Amino acid sequence: MKNMDVLQDENIQEIIELVKTVKGPRKLKTALEDYHDADISYALEGLTKEERLHLYQVLGAERVADIFSYLEEPDEYLSEINIQQAAKVISEMDVDDAVDLLEEIDDEYEAKLLDMLGRKESHDIRLIQSYDEDEIGAKMTTNFIVIHRGLTVKQAMKELIRQSEDNDNIDTLYVIDDKDLFYGEIDLRDLIRARENDDLDKLIITGYPVLHDHEKIENVLEDIKAYAELSLPVINDQNELLGVLTAQDIIETVDEELSEDYAKLAGLTNEEDLNESLIDSMRKRLPWLCALLVLGMVVSSVVGIFEEVVAQIAVIVCFQSLVLDMAGNVGTQSLAVTIRVLMDEDISARQKLGLVLKEVRVGLVNGLILGGASFIFIGLYVHLFKGYATNFSFAVSACVGIALLTAMVISSLVGTTVPIFFKKVNIDPAVASGPFITTINDLVAVVSYYGMAWLLLINILKLV
Repeated sequence: MKNMDVLQDENIQEIIELVKTVKGPRKLKTALEDYHDADISYALEGLTKEERLHLYQVLGAERVADIFSYLEEPDEYLSEINIQQAAKVISEMDVDDAVDLLEEIDDEYEAKLLDMLGRKESHDIRLIQSYDEDEIGAKMTTNFIVIHRGLTVKQAMKELIRQSEDNDNIDTLYVIDDKDLFYGEIDLRDLIRARENDDLDKLIITGYPVLHDHEKIENVLEDIKAYAELSLPVINDQNELLGVLTAQDIIETVDEELSEDYAKLAGLTNEEDLNESLIDSMRKRLPWLCALLVLGMVVSSVVGIFEEVVAQIAVIVCFQSLVLDMAGNVGTQSLAVTIRVLMDEDISARQKLGLVLKEVRVGLVNGLILGGASFIFIGLYVHLFKGYATNFSFAVSACVGIALLTAMVISSLVGTTVPIFFKKVNIDPAVASGPFITTINDLVAVVSYYGMAWLLLINILKLV
């Protein structure tokens, strides 16, 4: 079987060739019916502006809308057509896709487009735009089937057929009562299998899970994943059905949240991309870098305190980076585990304590293993390759091993407790970023390592 990427590339090239060579609009439209809208969207880049304009005219606003929904930057292509055609395309798009597109164009042009749309389309777009980007309402779509509770099975089926002309999310039918409030849902399969004279109420699931429009996305991600439904209804405080969150919306939402957290772990406030300006990138990074610079100066100052130790036992500098790197790695691992656990809003204080103790135990056991290995191999290295006496060599390796053990245990503790503390004071734990934790653990490692060298090698063993 052909690789999916290879097959897609072949399809794209075939589409480009068809647009360039096929004469006659009807013949071209028929030929393109066999290709996926996503492949056609990728093919647009390989066409000239004139060829794209011809293609839009051939396919019609409805299919062009479907194609534009797959584009990363649809505004670039929308600007090629006149405003009347643009309004037709937007009116055919799912409302959430239309909102995403309108975010990329200037406010004046957006206002003109909204004024040209139908009353329902304009209302739905403005509704979704009214929510903050981190709220469920900002991710919902109005592409769903809704029926009234009092209908018969036959009437419900007719209503499904009528609404499916404009809405393709038909797997679940949402039911409202005589006051237009959300009542429940009907699975399409159950409706198809029902007899004409069956009681429709018996098909309705009234305990169906719902999402509230102003809920924060990050607070309900775990619930969304747990339900594993193709779509979930979104209601307001009055129990009115506003829209639905589809499986595709859920995937995109989870991906955006993970990308945002990944960016924060790098010390940024949001995910950066190639189109971001220099000033915006600096504004996001500079505050973190300033904070880390101050912490870095503290680390350097601590190293200066142990200048006498370094002067008397210069060989210990060779292994400073080993202790610092391991402390940073352990802290970052604990941070990643903790942030993942903290995504569960229902985690108890006892469970958090259990997580801290577990991470400390992991750091302890790993520290014993790696500290023991360091004692043996560093001792042999200093003796055989640096030419120091056996007692001195293994005293240095013991210092490294003990410092490594201490730093790994403390780093595990820091990597776990810092994000828990941030969460407690209502700060996103992802801002306890990798660089932040690493810098703190550098300080821990420096104090542990040089403090151990000063105590063990100079004051206890008196090797100098």
